[in-house]
Amino acid sequence: MFYAGSSQSLNKQIEQCFLQSPGPGKIPAITTNHLKNLIGVIVPHAGLMYSGGVAAHAYQAIAEQGFADTFILLGPNHHGLGSGVAVYPDGAWETPYGSVPIDTEIVSMLSGGIIDIDESTHQQQENSIEVQLPFLQYLAKKKPFSIVPILMSMQDYETSVEVGMQIAHLLKESKKSIKILASSDFSHEGVSYGRIPPDNLTAASYAKQQDDIAIDHILAQDAQALAQSIETHHISMCGYGPIIALMTAADTMGVQEATLLKYNTSHDISPNKHACVGYGALAFYK
Repeated sequence: MFYAGSSQSLNKQIEQCFLQSPGPGKIPAITTNHLKNLIGVIVPHAGLMYSGGVAAHAYQAIAEQGFADTFILLGPNHHGLGSGVAVYPDGAWETPYGSVPIDTEIVSMLSGGIIDIDESTHQQQENSIEVQLPFLQYLAKKKPFSIVPILMSMQDYETSVEVGMQIAHLLKESKKSIKILASSDFSHEGVSYGRIPPDNLTAASYAKQQDDIAIDHILAQDAQALAQSIETHHISMCGYGPIIALMTAADTMGVQEATLLKYNTSHDISPNKHACVGYGALAFYK
């Protein structure tokens, strides 16, 4: 539903995400001479035709500032079924590019506390983590890497901070190169989502207004203010828990810079007065 079903067609899709607007305009290559130390990125998870160009900016940062041995993939659980915070235990995930193994060592180190081992939670046709794999596989070529998929249906501030603290502890203990991906779309506005914009605002303009508030807090590296604004302004971003977890881990690791790489909306790709979703790619550097 979210990307092409054959490797050849998927190649074309991914390349278009990088080369065509709103993508970065080039296909990045993995480099080892990093000007910055990337901790993690925020990346959208809609169908590639809608959010793939924005996502490509996050993956350009990963390629150029720190492709990892293991990627911790944090995503919202849209279905709400299963454990509140669920890590996939073992085996591999498969796309048209082939299989990506689960890092069972990191799973073992992370599980416990707020993070449950729960395979079934991930088997509900959840897209938020899965759609990230083709980008990583495309960039990696034959370079091996592994993943640790974590879904969050509990996204309250306290839970998200606890997840972030567990990840930060892991990053300090592990000798592996590990990066964090927080998968989230931003505001969902318009009657198609059961949300009516204020008078004189279109769904697209209201989504942008709401997302500006959230992005300002992210760039200020203020996770608590982000959580408060989501509640007081009713910001309808779907993966705020993964974002707060990433921000918490980044803060604990000594983040020096948060950068907006790209922002765009579904309306920019396919105008629709009844619905608009915002997409943002942001990076955190130490």
